[in-house]
Amino acid sequence: MELYTINAGYFKLDGGAMFGVVPKSIWQKTNPADENNLCTWAMRCLLIKDGERLILVDNGIGEKQDEKFLKHYYLHGDDTLEKSLASHGFTKNDITDVFLTHLHFDHCGGSIERDADGNLSPAFKNATFWSNRAHWEWAILPNAREKASFLKENILPIQESGQLKFVDNEDGVTFTDNISIRFAYGHTDAMMLPQISYKGRTVLYMADLLPSVGHIPLPYVMAYDMFPMKTLDEKKKFLEEAVKNDYILYLEHDPVNECCTLQDTEKGIRVKDTFRLGDI
Repeated sequence: MELYTINAGYFKLDGGAMFGVVPKSIWQKTNPADENNLCTWAMRCLLIKDGERLILVDNGIGEKQDEKFLKHYYLHGDDTLEKSLASHGFTKNDITDVFLTHLHFDHCGGSIERDADGNLSPAFKNATFWSNRAHWEWAILPNAREKASFLKENILPIQESGQLKFVDNEDGVTFTDNISIRFAYGHTDAMMLPQISYKGRTVLYMADLLPSVGHIPLPYVMAYDMFPMKTLDEKKKFLEEAVKNDYILYLEHDPVNECCTLQDTEKGIRVKDTFRLGDI
């Protein structure tokens, strides 16, 4: 098995929304905001070569949205999904599986591309797209608060293509011999977290349960979360498990840190070490 960091670029979101009830005077120490109160966040995906399968976990915002939409998110940096895949010797057509942790636009927007005539089709022509039925139904019939994050043009063409499959909604369900799936329900319904056995360690892809190192303290819960008290409970459970078993946490949105480990301190669970995936 081989793991590769895939950088799909950077974007900006409101710092207050990203840290919920935590005051700016505290969170800006780890995630400084610009003059518009916006913080920079990564769209860090993961490529897993597992036997004959080449599995891409999430794929960023993509490039098909119009200027009106994109201007709200200030996409920047030189990284793109295609360039990052190419840096490891791969193209989109090599991907066999696209694993979508959830269907918010910054995690699945790269799934679909728009041609010169405006037609939408999967960007990964040879891949199976993986979601789960509970989250899919949640996304295609969104509540008013979450509707802006679930864009039909990112979601429905996957099903229309015939390339969509669902995993079972059972925590710990096997995806491959080396990958199992954990579920979290606080950020959005039935978000999937790949748990990977790699070089004798456990790597847990945190998606939006833990966006960055700055979110490790338990009260640091995003205002974007649909069920923040559920997030709080899930976060406590996962972080305690990570400390006990010395998990490596892979961070999708941290603008600086790819991976971290955790430790118990007198102030609670805090970061132990940060490092790049390639250093494992």
